[in-house]
Amino acid sequence: MHYYTGFFIDEPLGNNIFSYSKRKVKKIYIPPLKQGTVEDVKISDNIAFCEIEDEKEIKANGLDCFIEYNLENKKIYIFDNHNHAFYFWVKSLKQNHFNKGCKLVHIDQHKDMREPEEYIQSIESLKEVFEYTNYKLNVGNFIKPALNLGIFSDVLIIDSLASFKLDINDEFVLDIDLDIFSKDMDYIDYDFKMNKIKQLIKKSNVITIATSPFFIDQTYAIKILREIFS
Repeated sequence: MHYYTGFFIDEPLGNNIFSYSKRKVKKIYIPPLKQGTVEDVKISDNIAFCEIEDEKEIKANGLDCFIEYNLENKKIYIFDNHNHAFYFWVKSLKQNHFNKGCKLVHIDQHKDMREPEEYIQSIESLKEVFEYTNYKLNVGNFIKPALNLGIFSDVLIIDSLASFKLDINDEFVLDIDLDIFSKDMDYIDYDFKMNKIKQLIKKSNVITIATSPFFIDQTYAIKILREIFS
């Protein structure tokens, strides 16, 4: 069963919970998933994330479609808000694309290690995983549920120059947030980050990639995405 078919969330749930009562925009869009490549990643006319910051309502457009990209023996999922990674990790695990209990390598400007309000107890039902991902999780709290379920034994967070220099040899799922290329992270050399990410992609069979519309310009994020796979 395919659950990502394109829909709106108009209640204060998931990523729509942030500043909900203060916002004029009351709904966010979750696009459909389709097969494709990085060339099929495009910006949507719909808002994927909305938040009040410094008393200003910031409306961030997300992606037109989420992309399932089959590259040689690799499964690559590309989406906008980062919490969707949880669903695609579970889907990939169920399809035996990685071994349960391997490591997660999380490349991100943010650690995303907040506690969710509740933990899902089982991943037997992919429908329940989908609902949990979209209505309970948000961009900051999707990793701990995966650790709690033993999907991953540990997470290595790469958010600094020192962590980018670490060698990783065990099996891992690679999780990339393109906001690692935001202006705040310019103190780490662009080419160094790009080359390291390309090296890690070669070592992983499952890669999840968030374009993070609230944290990085999406035109720039898509440009980076295409360079990663060029």
